Amino acid sequence: MRYLLGLILLAVTATPVYAELDHSTVAALTFQPRVGTSLPLDLHFVDEEGNRVQLGQYFGRNPVILSLNYFHCQYLCPIEEDGLISGLNGIGPSLGTDFTLLTVSIDAHDGPADASLIKARALRGYNRPQGAAGWHLLTSDQATIDALAYAVGFQSVHDPQAGDFAHPIGAITITPDGRITHYLYGIEFDSSEVQSALTDATPSTVMGTLLVCYHFDPLTGQYTQLALNALRVGGAATVIALAAFILRLARST
Repeated sequence: MRYLLGLILLAVTATPVYAELDHSTVAALTFQPRVGTSLPLDLHFVDEEGNRVQLGQYFGRNPVILSLNYFHCQYLCPIEEDGLISGLNGIGPSLGTDFTLLTVSIDAHDGPADASLIKARALRGYNRPQGAAGWHLLTSDQATIDALAYAVGFQSVHDPQAGDFAHPIGAITITPDGRITHYLYGIEFDSSEVQSALTDATPSTVMGTLLVCYHFDPLTGQYTQLALNALRVGGAATVIALAAFILRLARST
């Protein structure tokens, strides 16, 4: 019985150890505001349905919220997506009708199947699901990804051993004609700030605190326990319940 419980606890607490990127490399990553800059709208991507699209087709009518992350991330990216959806729940404008949401993967290995899974999961938290068609998750080759990242001041570095990326976390608001107006840093998005950024076309504001998504916090050099614990909480609860059941069974016998 003790051996079995030990295996259960090990399943919850075990963390794979990789030779991580250099601390100074991660700490130096920035999301440099380039307010007023126009995006390269001629870039081509593939959307979550496998359609070849041009960036410019999402502009012209409504403002756009843009985020960059990667779809198999197990750290802060899913938390950022959920935080952004939560922030959108509290604003007046509706996704699809009043603004467009774009999420671009920084990993050239991601594809439409990865994108559609992320969209289906995150949309469960949106209180106006009829706007789902207004969210587009895009993938492309590395040169195209790099061109967009450069245009918005987004830096990242690939960890080839773990297959992960170190990168800043945040979103950008962009006018219908493709000019950057605001940067929203972090994993939590205040609804009032999101609405203000969407409706204010004056390129001037940076909101929030810059965070870096990676195995560890660049300020402390430690593993990012916030990301690890948040992603494990569901599995941990299941394992704990199983352990309690085994204990009750053992006592009854």
